[in-house]
Amino acid sequence: MATEQELSDFLKSVEKRAFKRSVYHVRDDEAALDIVQDSMMKLAQHYGDKPAAELPMLFQRILSNTTLDWFRRRKTRSALFSNMSDFESAGDDGDFDLLETLESSTNSEGTESAQDATERAQILREIEVEIKELPGRQREAFLMRYWEEMDVAETAAAMGCSEGSVKTHCSRAVHALSKALAARGIKL
Repeated sequence: MATEQELSDFLKSVEKRAFKRSVYHVRDDEAALDIVQDSMMKLAQHYGDKPAAELPMLFQRILSNTTLDWFRRRKTRSALFSNMSDFESAGDDGDFDLLETLESSTNSEGTESAQDATERAQILREIEVEIKELPGRQREAFLMRYWEEMDVAETAAAMGCSEGSVKTHCSRAVHALSKALAARGIKL
């Protein structure tokens, strides 16, 4: 059984990554924040009594389901209303910055030249754009495997598909990203 402190520590540890993953999916900061908060509340309310080791998989599954629910509600709303611009926000305003994560995780800022930092920022923006262009399932599998660093079995369980499907989605995502980035002249 997870203690209240273990649950709190877990939620703090996944908060930023879950938000960024949700932003990649829904392309709307406010909606992504709502999705993450809803997922955290569901985990705490329904699964807070589970062992701490089970929390990561449960949270990933809840986050995936909450994201799918958001898309379903959005689809239903757009079917009901002819002019959705009167009822929904403008969408992604461009404030999301992938560099925030790298700035906090790397301490090489002082040794990096301005030109290197600018080039790195440009490359990361290009990568972010290409990740957003991936089909939904490929993007989901790619982010879980390489951003969240989940193994194939964990990703399959979180996505509700087979391990073979995860491998296929990841392979297609990597090939699509490498092809798109090569076309832009980016070699990693």
